Amino acid sequence: MSVPILRHGNVLVASIQVAQTDDELLQLSDRLTDMIGKTRARGVVIDVTALDVLDSFATRTLRGIAYGSRLRGARTVVVGIQPDVAFAMVQLGLDLGAVSTALDLDDAVAELDRPAKEAGSR
Repeated sequence: MSVPILRHGNVLVASIQVAQTDDELLQLSDRLTDMIGKTRARGVVIDVTALDVLDSFATRTLRGIAYGSRLRGARTVVVGIQPDVAFAMVQLGLDLGAVSTALDLDDAVAELDRPAKEAGSR
């Protein structure tokens, strides 16, 4: 199932509503990378609130989306990681690396509004 990507000002918002296959996650990555260039987006928010699991491939793909977006000039924030998902990720040793996270969309937009140097120092 294709993940909708909405434009909100200079930010792209992708809300993942159901678990995605590996191929669907790769398609999302490609679409976001393409849309960053087409829309000249400065930020990407990936909402995973509806997910009850993030496996190693999904975690790695989210990290890859963030790094690819940064190379295209956009910062990425992942929002909505549920407490049980966070606990499982820690137990499994899964890590989003330097990817910013936030509790909700409002916090993500606030994070993207902060200067990049300040956001990186957190």
